[in-house]
Amino acid sequence: MAMVVVVVWGVNFVVMKWGLRSLTPFQLGALRYVCAAIPLVFFIKPPKVHWRWVVLFGLLQGVGQFGFLFTALKVGMTASLASVILQTQVFLTAVWTFVLLRDRPSRALVAGMGIAALGLGCLLMSELQSNGTGGTTVVGLLLVLCAATSWACSNVVVRLAQKENAQYDPLAFIAWSSLMPIVPFIALSFWFDTDTDKWLHLSTWQQLPWLAWASIAYLGWVATIVGYGLWTKLIQRYSANRVAPFSLCVPVIGLSTGMLVLGETVTSWQWAGAALVVMALVVVVWGGKLMRAK
Repeated sequence: MAMVVVVVWGVNFVVMKWGLRSLTPFQLGALRYVCAAIPLVFFIKPPKVHWRWVVLFGLLQGVGQFGFLFTALKVGMTASLASVILQTQVFLTAVWTFVLLRDRPSRALVAGMGIAALGLGCLLMSELQSNGTGGTTVVGLLLVLCAATSWACSNVVVRLAQKENAQYDPLAFIAWSSLMPIVPFIALSFWFDTDTDKWLHLSTWQQLPWLAWASIAYLGWVATIVGYGLWTKLIQRYSANRVAPFSLCVPVIGLSTGMLVLGETVTSWQWAGAALVVMALVVVVWGGKLMRAK
């Protein structure tokens, strides 16, 4: 399940770039969650957890993570670098779970995060050494870090909901929490976007290219329902510190997708970073067993 999520989210960043060609970040966010929530909420009962967890997860994972991320991709951030920087959520998840849940990280996790930090550093060096800092801005970088913080906090919310009811339905949790970002995204769009009145006319929607509609469908159904549904189930079943490192493989898929779809070239720094990220995942998953075997 973890590797399915990795592939889905690795492709995700290219799809976001496609969607942002025709839509603003807040419009894309609203349509993503309309697509994710409807029609599932008409067929799935609400999850058997307190509504505060559903609301918190929806706002943190929806408005927080993707509001910041979509804006970063629009104002100055490459898809490849975004897929790298967003994985700082692994370290932030470890910090927050220790502070709030007293979930102490294992030695294998600490070692894996150290190796992963070197890998992320290599990928970042590649971007910084490219022409014009790789098409990124300081604002874009800070926005992605804010997105990573929101993702880490949403992971903790899942664990808190699990403590309340270990048997709640992850699909219902994701579907109903997807309702929460819709109104905030629409409000942000009317507040910050220009020419919002045109979206009240049917002709505007008819003129959207098919690639924009495909992006909305992928982000809503595949990345949100399938991706976060499986991710929530994993965090529900295992420690958040154990699950979060799997997302370190997302930049590897992101780089591969960039090569195949966007024709991007992969530098030696990027290959080194990808190798270190995979090594970090191996250490996190199997390191504990090897240490106990000794």
